[in-house]
Amino acid sequence: MNPGDRVRVDRADRTYEGVLLPSSTGDHLVVKLEGGYNVGIDREEADVSVLAEDVYEIDGTDSTGAENEAASSEIEFDDDLPTISLLSTGGTIASTVDYRTGAVTAQFDAEDVLRAVPDLAGRANYRGRVVANILSENMEPPLWQDLAQAVYEEIEAGADGVVVMHGTDTMQFSASALSFMLETPVPVVFTGSQRSADRPSSDNVMNAVSAVEAAKSDCAEVLVCMHASESDDRCALHRGTRVRKNHTSRRDAFETVGAEPLGEVDYETSGDETVSFRRDYRERGAVDPAIESNLEADVELLKFTPGMDPAFLETVEGSDGLVIEGTGLGHVHTDLIPRIADLIEDGTTVVMTSQCLEGRVCDRVYDTGRDLLEAGVVEAGDTLPGTAKVKLMWALANSENVEEAMGTSLAGEIQERSVPWE
Repeated sequence: MNPGDRVRVDRADRTYEGVLLPSSTGDHLVVKLEGGYNVGIDREEADVSVLAEDVYEIDGTDSTGAENEAASSEIEFDDDLPTISLLSTGGTIASTVDYRTGAVTAQFDAEDVLRAVPDLAGRANYRGRVVANILSENMEPPLWQDLAQAVYEEIEAGADGVVVMHGTDTMQFSASALSFMLETPVPVVFTGSQRSADRPSSDNVMNAVSAVEAAKSDCAEVLVCMHASESDDRCALHRGTRVRKNHTSRRDAFETVGAEPLGEVDYETSGDETVSFRRDYRERGAVDPAIESNLEADVELLKFTPGMDPAFLETVEGSDGLVIEGTGLGHVHTDLIPRIADLIEDGTTVVMTSQCLEGRVCDRVYDTGRDLLEAGVVEAGDTLPGTAKVKLMWALANSENVEEAMGTSLAGEIQERSVPWE
């Protein structure tokens, strides 16, 4: 009996089934139950049966923490399965625990992933790689560049798909960044977890499994794969430039703004997952892998609110770019327009988006909008404000005509038309 074995433990009038974990003492068994919780059981009170050996390798130790030389951490390569690269930037879904010390470890390889999510076994061959180990609120543009380079290298090395495990708070920004930086012939799928693995309501297993299935699909775009509802029934596949986190804690926090999700993964308890798409997408193998990861980091995002002091714009003087979340069709108080004109005159590219959740900018309807256009403000259509900031950072560093780039859909960030939908 070793860590990683699936066991049944009979104790008085209770029966437990789960995966045996290492214990810090020889007096107790520790079993991870199907619901995600761990239970400690006195060995003297337990009648243990091994249901399956070596379901997944824990850490090369037996159930008391002693070295187990017979255990193997090697994962056999199956020529009939695709190869999926698993990249970690940190966040709840990618955390692993050293059960001997109780500390979270930054190590992350294929064995770590199967240890945390054994349901992934048999679906693909895996490679694991750490790009960063941070809370997602600490994500910065240089790390986007590191991540894009890592994805590019994995694709060049023959990966059939890439899954990026990322904290949920800034996932939409990172997905947008890679959408502009990369030309990818394979799926690149971001996923994360709203609730930690030790909670019965955790979404980590379903999201990770669904992301791998999406990474095996024919859609060669940057996607975000997260719960589509509060139930464990399906995951939505959102285009990386059209997704937004719209709830702080719900498992179905992510939504595609202005349209239905690009597709979904049906998640059945039997393990039979199917991937389907509702709208057109770039197919696998349609482009050769390419990367343009230069960024102009000196770009700010400003939300206009009534009563804003025009002098506030002094804080962004000298910036290379500014994205404004205007009201309605893309408006600000008329007193701000001369200051905006001065910024543009001094070399700052100013882009207008709308703080409305649906619809697009159109500054040709009202006088205020026409004055903004006259000042040199660039319209961004229905690009989401956060996506517009990332896109402007990329366009300033890579495009010869920034205004044209901001008005053109480069990675599905601008829809052809805005229509109400339910």
